[in-house]
Amino acid sequence: MPLGGPFYPEATKIVSMSPSYEELLKKAYENITEIGDETKRFTVPEGRVFIEGKTTVLENFAEIADTLNRDPDHLMKYLLGELGTAGKIESGRAIFNGKFEKTYVNSIVKNYIAEYVICSECESPDTHIVKDGRIAVLRCDACGGHRPVKKRKASRGEEKTAKYTEGAEIEVEIQSISKRGDGVVKDGPYTMYVAGGKPGQKVKVRISRIAGSIIFTERV
Repeated sequence: MPLGGPFYPEATKIVSMSPSYEELLKKAYENITEIGDETKRFTVPEGRVFIEGKTTVLENFAEIADTLNRDPDHLMKYLLGELGTAGKIESGRAIFNGKFEKTYVNSIVKNYIAEYVICSECESPDTHIVKDGRIAVLRCDACGGHRPVKKRKASRGEEKTAKYTEGAEIEVEIQSISKRGDGVVKDGPYTMYVAGGKPGQKVKVRISRIAGSIIFTERV
């Protein structure tokens, strides 16, 4: 028997099988999910934009809204406000009155993501919009962060959607003359051209074409 008391080899085996502090720490780190990992995996499809007649079509609109996990109507309202035009959602596509460049439409989608999707604390897209009283708040499910988001008021373009549509007949008062000699009517974000119009004249016109915030007319 060794000096200092009995020797139990079984006890030695039990102690040696206990995980060390370093092993426990390593295991804990392995189970941690980095917040940034989800952001890296977050890929928004690029908007497939093309001109169709007198309109601009965002073909994969529904796919984009689904990827962002946002209400399609909320996204559409933002796009219409930024483009300053009227439009509609049809069969998963967003259709805008007027002709717009693909890069311009995609830049507006990116601005929407920055304002209404990405968390400003951890940059995670795992967020949702909630109401805190009368204030809309972007709340992050990854880090718990939150911030108020801008409340978009209906633009004048959205308010006048029913009035400014192609084929509509309206009465306008000419305000000025363009360099080409056409009468000009300014109404909020819109600029309307009337051939042969003179300042002060009140004329009845038919809207022949809308290109963004530019309206072309013909006399009735």
